[in-house]
Amino acid sequence: MTEYAYPSRTVSMDQNPALPDLGSPFVLPNGARLKNRLVKAAMSEQLGDRHHDPGPGMENLYGQWARGGAGLSISGNIMVDRNAIGELRNVVLDAHSDLNAFRRWTTAGSSHGTHLWAQLNHPGKQIIKLLCDEPVAPSAISLGSGLEKHFNCPRALTEDGIEKIIAQFATSARLAKAVGFTGVQIHGAHGYLINQFLSPLHNQRTDQWGGSLSNRMRFVICVYQAIRSVVGDTFAVGIKLNSADFMRGGFTEDESLQVVVALGNLGLDQLEISGGTYESPAMVGEQASSTREREAYFLNYAARVREVSTLPLVVTGGFRSAAAMTAALHDAATDFIGLARPLALEPDMPTRLLSEADYRIDLRPLSTGFAALDRIATLNVSWYEHQLQRMARHQLPKPGLSEWLSLGKTLLDFAACARKKRSTRRSTYKR
Repeated sequence: MTEYAYPSRTVSMDQNPALPDLGSPFVLPNGARLKNRLVKAAMSEQLGDRHHDPGPGMENLYGQWARGGAGLSISGNIMVDRNAIGELRNVVLDAHSDLNAFRRWTTAGSSHGTHLWAQLNHPGKQIIKLLCDEPVAPSAISLGSGLEKHFNCPRALTEDGIEKIIAQFATSARLAKAVGFTGVQIHGAHGYLINQFLSPLHNQRTDQWGGSLSNRMRFVICVYQAIRSVVGDTFAVGIKLNSADFMRGGFTEDESLQVVVALGNLGLDQLEISGGTYESPAMVGEQASSTREREAYFLNYAARVREVSTLPLVVTGGFRSAAAMTAALHDAATDFIGLARPLALEPDMPTRLLSEADYRIDLRPLSTGFAALDRIATLNVSWYEHQLQRMARHQLPKPGLSEWLSLGKTLLDFAACARKKRSTRRSTYKR
């Protein structure tokens, strides 16, 4: 089989190498060899225990995905600061973590020749009120689009606070390498803290961390450099980056391309393209453009990336058929196919894609019939979380799972958040 490598991507045994297919291996800039072009993209699992260590369900879930045939599997959000938890059952990787629990997870998730990367994140102000009274952000600006009802206005980070978070990213990356992850992905998309720094809408600082794009990208550059300094050149470091925020006055495609070039010049190993924020959720199909033929949401932006960068590229969102995925590789629109929600219903989808040229999966639209309720409950995320939790318990996914049942589970989680917060306040008062 022809093997492809960065940056030329064509190391062949003859003068006319075949076009890449879904099963073609790929060598990243750091030297890591991925066995195929299929990437299990990050999804929120909500499988952390009460100490925010990975529960045993993580081993079960990621073991299934490793058996399912993906060349690369990327974890859901792993938080770098246990005082900034985006969701109730987020996993945290820091000096207080149970590293053996992480090692059990990585052993299962990296079996069958699968690479397993840790997605590292800080939510910034995207923490619901029930979990945080005063989140932090580049500037003291609330979320919009009605979300200010559910998210508290953040406190603007001090210079020392910014430096502390950069160091936390580095610590989590160092530990990720120590416990057996084969790489890390920096989460720079979807309105979380790094994206907040990049956005002129949410970053209105007047110091070296705000204003011009070169200042607004300083935070992600420093995070990358801090991570690289502790993991070395042979450990994979990638990023998930918004193509745009799809918001008036937000982070734009032109700005995103400049960030891509800057990170590429510093030695980044892989770029995953996404888009949108909590306020404008293109990552679940809203606002993002796609066509029936090409399927994927962000291929037009990917073409622009190709003009300015040779970074290995992952396009995630919208792919549903082997034919469209193969066509995207043949067109050099992307190097890897990112798959998320389909793998919550068919964990062996990569194996089927590699063996069935006519394979296709279609996901049904989800709604309770009340759009506002769907959005408050983040139905297009939580319904899939509940599928992952079934798999973590060794149960089969349930495509027919009722939206109302999923909503009920989500409301119970909110109630658990409220109880936890009241309990914490009582304990603090007693002390």
